[in-house]
Amino acid sequence: MTSLWKRELKSLVRLATPVVAVQVGQLMMGIVDTIMVGYLPGEAVEGRALGQVAIGHAYSWFWLYFGIGALLAIDPLVSQAVGAKDETAIARAMQRSLVLAALLALPIVAMLLIAPLGLRLLAQPEGVIAGAAPYAQICAVSVPALLVFSIVRQGLQAMDRVASTVWTLLAANGVNVLLNWVFVYGNLGAPRLEAVGSAWATVCSRCFMAATLLLIAWPHLRSYLRPWRHDATDRRALARMMRIGTPIGLQHQLELGIFAFTAIMMGWISERAVGGHMVALHLSALTFMVPMGISGAGGVRVGQAVGRGDADGARRAAVLSFALGIGAMAACAILFLLIPGPLARIWTPKVEVLAVAVTLIPIAAVFQVFDGAQVVAIGVLRGLGDTRTPVITAILGFWLIGFPVGYGLGFGLDWGATGLWWGLVAGLAAVAVALGHRVRVHLRGDIGRLQIDHSD
Repeated sequence: MTSLWKRELKSLVRLATPVVAVQVGQLMMGIVDTIMVGYLPGEAVEGRALGQVAIGHAYSWFWLYFGIGALLAIDPLVSQAVGAKDETAIARAMQRSLVLAALLALPIVAMLLIAPLGLRLLAQPEGVIAGAAPYAQICAVSVPALLVFSIVRQGLQAMDRVASTVWTLLAANGVNVLLNWVFVYGNLGAPRLEAVGSAWATVCSRCFMAATLLLIAWPHLRSYLRPWRHDATDRRALARMMRIGTPIGLQHQLELGIFAFTAIMMGWISERAVGGHMVALHLSALTFMVPMGISGAGGVRVGQAVGRGDADGARRAAVLSFALGIGAMAACAILFLLIPGPLARIWTPKVEVLAVAVTLIPIAAVFQVFDGAQVVAIGVLRGLGDTRTPVITAILGFWLIGFPVGYGLGFGLDWGATGLWWGLVAGLAAVAVALGHRVRVHLRGDIGRLQIDHSD
């Protein structure tokens, strides 16, 4: 390995490590909700409360992911501006992202508030809706805070400043654990709220992490956020940002959507199937944070190389990102195959839920490598400025291949939960192959910087 490759590998690992920690930290908030509800006594014995949190979580994140994904337009804009040493472009991207966040928050909040109607249209059992709908409605309170946190986090990441986000999420997870203990179980004189209590804990934790990150990162962000620029609300520039961000948001929504709709279909089978699905999904999501972090870091490294006109540097960052992401997921797949039972028991002791989870975790092992490859490809494409290919691929792979295969196996052949998960495998494999090919085509051609303003 030449010195240039070694230097790029070192830079990629140095950036990816805290980014992975950030991804894990965000996911842990949902995992804590699941684990603490999963250990509830009484009416949670059959996994009902766990199923309520699973469906409420899936429904709320389906809508949140569009907003968070759309705001990822900041990623290539800031990383390429950093590479080009263009401070003005960084300030414009940060301030316009805040304007877009305000616009995106309104429809997302509206969709969460009508959760009872949405869940009934999705044919969920009334026992699940009783806890899942309030969970989603309560989470609506935290939408603005979560979007602001996402903007600040992505902006800092594109500037290679991730440490403050790591410390913020560590503190926020501590707050979340404490508040779950208080509200879910009814400690310190609080009422026992179960699934609804976990939602309030999440809301408080999200508001805490947004305020804390802004406070910690303010010295780095002050020059980009103050004074407020007159062109921050330029409609044509905002529209161009949305043309970059909307495909990212749709890709996020379509990818999460197939997993969320799988949870909905699990509700057609049984509440314990929903709980087992949630356990296996959270375990898969936890390992997925490694290639997702590598994807974010790889996108930044590729974007910075594009910004400084270094095509070879962009190619090196892309190749190393794929190697790290796929290698990490291959190791996780082996672990899933060897000890599915002990891994599932971390989430819940409920025998009925565990019986479903241990059949799904080995299937998750199969799609680990495909999942790692496709998310790294998305990050590399985002760094190159290609945000449209992933959404087209997501439609074709997840919804025109994965969904029909899963539905046919799960209900047509009566394979149940395992059939639905084999559909996920088919979808992820198709997406990984298609996106990998697209990256290869890009890296063989000309590489240029994104343009939002004519002066960029």
